[in-house]
Amino acid sequence: MWKKGKKRNDEESAGGDSDGAPPSKKLAKAESDDDGIVVCEISKNRRVSVRSWQGKVVVDIREFYIKDGKQLPGRKGISLPLDQWKVLRDHIEEIDEAVKENS
Repeated sequence: MWKKGKKRNDEESAGGDSDGAPPSKKLAKAESDDDGIVVCEISKNRRVSVRSWQGKVVVDIREFYIKDGKQLPGRKGISLPLDQWKVLRDHIEEIDEAVKENS
């Protein structure tokens, strides 16, 4: 539910980059985060990471924001357990075809 009176600042905006250009199709090279998480940045404020959460490995696609000079994970995102990640990975060609048909 929306909270009344709360506005998102520029770092939390859903659009990612502020210049309005679409995010690059090419993923940035993988980096190691402070917590030992492998991270690929897909835009200025969006990351794909693989991490362990509650003892299970998840693929996390999430928006980040900056607070006090630190990049922190936002509420917008999804964590896929390995079984769901494998389903998505196995259907990537069909997803690509659907994107091509609709663009």
